[in-house]
Amino acid sequence: MNIDKFKHQHVAILDGIARLREAVQAGIAGNADDIATGIVKISGVIKLHLAIEDTVLYPAVAESADRKLARLGESYQREMNGIAGEYFAFASRWNLPARLKADPEGFRADANRVLRVLFDRMRREDTEFYPAIDAAAGAI
Repeated sequence: MNIDKFKHQHVAILDGIARLREAVQAGIAGNADDIATGIVKISGVIKLHLAIEDTVLYPAVAESADRKLARLGESYQREMNGIAGEYFAFASRWNLPARLKADPEGFRADANRVLRVLFDRMRREDTEFYPAIDAAAGAI
């Protein structure tokens, strides 16, 4: 299975998070429009990424002849359901500039928590899950 598309989407999401971080550091209220737009853009990439994972990647991994990989995929999918729910709740809270301006420190705290979990998860996929898929290429 070629997982390059998933890796490229991770890069796009991580780049979006880095741009959000820069805008936040420059001032939440003054950059509220850019931050809200960035959240919407990242959300679109995440929705696409999750949809492809759920319809292509996880089913292929579940049917793998490598049972250890299949269990790993099941664990990753189950964990991602909770992370995705947290992220989309965050995105719906903060996708409007007025909300960001009304509570910049609330946004900062929420973003630090939610985006850190998302960032850490993608890094684990990049260093554990995707290499396991690559190693089992003949079993998928």
